Amino acid sequence: MNNRDNRRDNGPRINNRIFAKSVQVINYDGQNLGVMQTSAALELAANAGLDLVEINSNAENPVVKIMDYGKYKYEQKKRASEARKNQKTVGLRDVWVKPFIEENDLNIKMKKVFEFLDDGDKVKISVMTRGRKTVLAQGRDAVPELFAHIMEIIGERGTLESKSKPDERTKSIIIAPAKAAK
Repeated sequence: MNNRDNRRDNGPRINNRIFAKSVQVINYDGQNLGVMQTSAALELAANAGLDLVEINSNAENPVVKIMDYGKYKYEQKKRASEARKNQKTVGLRDVWVKPFIEENDLNIKMKKVFEFLDDGDKVKISVMTRGRKTVLAQGRDAVPELFAHIMEIIGERGTLESKSKPDERTKSIIIAPAKAAK
C-alpha cells in the first residue's frame, strides 16, 4: 500500500481515508468482487501493491476500485490537459475610437477589428468621451451614429451582441464573429 493517506487535494478518498465499514469492491481487471469489509479490501489492495480508491461514495456501500492511484491521477491530468488543448477560448479584444474619428482612421481601426473577428474573438468597441462637449455635435449625441456606421462597415462579418447602457459614461458595443453567433 502506497503512503498517500496524507494528501490534501479534493480528489477521491484512498486507502485509510475511506471511512465506510463495508464497501463494494472492483478489482484492477474491472471484475466485481462484491461487498466486503473495508479492512479486507485494503488488505487485497496492499497484497496487489496497489491503492484502494473510492469511486462512488453515494451508494449504501461505497464503490471502491483497486488501482494504482498515481497512474490514475496522471491519466486524469492528461485527459484534462487534452480537453483544454482542444478547447477554443473566445477572447474579448478592445478597440477604442474617438467620437469624431476621420473615415481613414476608422478604416484602419476596422482592419484590426476584422483581424480579431477572423481569429474568432469578440471585439468591444469603446468610444473615448471627455465631457459632454466632445460627444454632442450641434445638440445631438454622435455616438449612436458612429456605432451604426461601424455596424454598417462590419456587415455580415459580425453580429452585435450587446450595447452599453445609455447612462454609462463609456459607451461601447460588443461584436461577436458571425460564425460564433449561428
